[in-house]
Amino acid sequence: MIAGDLAVEVERLLSERRPFVLATVVRARHPTSVRPGDAAIVLGDGAIKGFVGGVCAEASVRLHSLRALETGDALLLRLVPDVGEDRVGSSDALEGAVVEHNPCLSGGALEIFLEPHLPPSRIIVVGNSPIAVAIETLARASGYDCVRVAAGAGASLEGAAAVVVASHGTSEEKVLGQALSAGVPYVALVASRTRGAAVRRTLDVAPELAGQLITPAGLDLGARTPAEIAISILAQLVAGQHAGPAPGRPATGTVCRDRAASAASAVEVVTDPVCGMKVAVAASTPRLEVGGALVHFCSEHCRRAYAAQHAEAHVVR
Repeated sequence: MIAGDLAVEVERLLSERRPFVLATVVRARHPTSVRPGDAAIVLGDGAIKGFVGGVCAEASVRLHSLRALETGDALLLRLVPDVGEDRVGSSDALEGAVVEHNPCLSGGALEIFLEPHLPPSRIIVVGNSPIAVAIETLARASGYDCVRVAAGAGASLEGAAAVVVASHGTSEEKVLGQALSAGVPYVALVASRTRGAAVRRTLDVAPELAGQLITPAGLDLGARTPAEIAISILAQLVAGQHAGPAPGRPATGTVCRDRAASAASAVEVVTDPVCGMKVAVAASTPRLEVGGALVHFCSEHCRRAYAAQHAEAHVVR
């Protein structure tokens, strides 16, 4: 269980809606400097706070933590010291674990549980109608961070995953235009097909943005009551989120995105030229500028070794 400064940092990140990964050592085989229960936080820029092993272990933790932030899925990372030990299929291999053969480890194997913490998706509901109230109630019960505002009151759209307007014709066009222009992934208007089409034509945005407005809002389930309409809207939102990036991650485009495109990792991975480790290209990754190009490393040790061989290398902080 995390405690002390690390626990305080976790609470701060949660309150600020900042995504992070909690990395916890669950098994450590000697010789190693860590113990089960040791933990660290990995931020979206790759920075690591806490201790889950030496710098070489941190490089693998950084890489797979950034991938976990993309997918939203927890994973067990198994670090073994060389390719000759603990191959998949051996009696000590773990089904479902991600195995990295780390040439820098001092001899002991590590198993580290990586648990991504992503802020709940924020839904902004505009209006005081029974449908707006039902959407807010159901969204909160479903774990969303839901904010409901009166029509014309205005609301910050920063970090919003959805804007649903259910104000029955009051101050609709302005907030819809703002949400579409801000790139909110799901923008919907509760209205009939006829009135929805008329509102779309009056929006002061580019035609391609106006085309992203979803109206009538929700899946066509035959919903009639405010609660049923709220269910249809949240069902449509959930379907769109699972077709795109992990909850809490930036998303673009309409509610229906291509699954194959969204499955591709955006984390750039390169090979440390000294030890051969795979490392993530992140703001906190050690690097050198050599001949006008950046070279990335697993640790300061590898960076110094490479710099010693290249007099023209320039340290980049």
